[in-house]
Amino acid sequence: MSTAVRSFAKINIGLKIGPRREDGFHELRTLYQTIALHDLIKIGVARGTGIEIHCNDSRVPRDESNTCWRVAEKVLQTLRIRSKVRITIEKNLPVQGGLGAASSNAVATMLGMERSLKRQLPPEERLRIASEVGSDLPLFLIGGTVLGIGRGEQVYPVDDLPSFHCVIAAPDVGVSTPAAFAAWDKLQAGPSKLTGKRPSDKINTFSQSVYAWLNGSSFSPTGVPSKGWDRAEALLLDLVRTGMENDFESVVFPLYPAVRQVKRWLEREGAKYVSLSGSGSSVYGLFASRQDAAQAAKALNQADIRAQATSTLPRTKYWKDIFPARTARR
Repeated sequence: MSTAVRSFAKINIGLKIGPRREDGFHELRTLYQTIALHDLIKIGVARGTGIEIHCNDSRVPRDESNTCWRVAEKVLQTLRIRSKVRITIEKNLPVQGGLGAASSNAVATMLGMERSLKRQLPPEERLRIASEVGSDLPLFLIGGTVLGIGRGEQVYPVDDLPSFHCVIAAPDVGVSTPAAFAAWDKLQAGPSKLTGKRPSDKINTFSQSVYAWLNGSSFSPTGVPSKGWDRAEALLLDLVRTGMENDFESVVFPLYPAVRQVKRWLEREGAKYVSLSGSGSSVYGLFASRQDAAQAAKALNQADIRAQATSTLPRTKYWKDIFPARTARR
């Protein structure tokens, strides 16, 4: 028997890049949000030793450079178990798309191994392994709406946002996160040429922007409190008003004009808020209705831009849906 695990994606609602730290990473502030799009991970364990990775996408590595491999190795070491682990990755999410696919795949591997081995790691060990393997992994141990600080690995659950309808659009380019950071460092030689502020100044304003956004949700577009106003729609308006942005756009868009064009497409199709996710290349648009999102995705696909309509995934539903109802035989 193999254990199937849904490996959900994430988007970043705002992302601020701070100064480089002594460990070589950058200080970050971001609000992660899980979404319903996912890969499917299948975990099989048997007698023997070794880790095998199989995937329907040739771009996904099959060796120890794969985050799933690294997590599987650490889980076996931590539990002090010898076993042969077979990991099958059914890809739906884009590779190097800024949706946290590799990180989510790795956490799904951890959860699938726990179920297959009938052994559960203590929460602190789960978090340790996730943090050691990558910055984006810990958020997938929480799900829903998550505040990320440090290099992104320090995660704190916040009250879940209402479900938003969204479109994820991905041009046929992959963006290297290290290359994006290198371009950012080159741009930030001293005070920011874009804002006149130092990176440390900008990052300190992020929590203020989040607070202003989340606490403006009880107001109608006229600024008058309205009990009947839809909270999700009010949040979309407030998100634009507070000016939360992804700093990577300033370097990714000049390097990859096709990514900038996707953002313009989503804006023309009526998205209330559009942003790059992570370092890209995926761009998402938040819409007021399911119908609007579906129509926008259709229009982008007709223009040969791969797009999918989906919705954000609150924490309770994230954990309810992470294991499909049935497990499949290999």
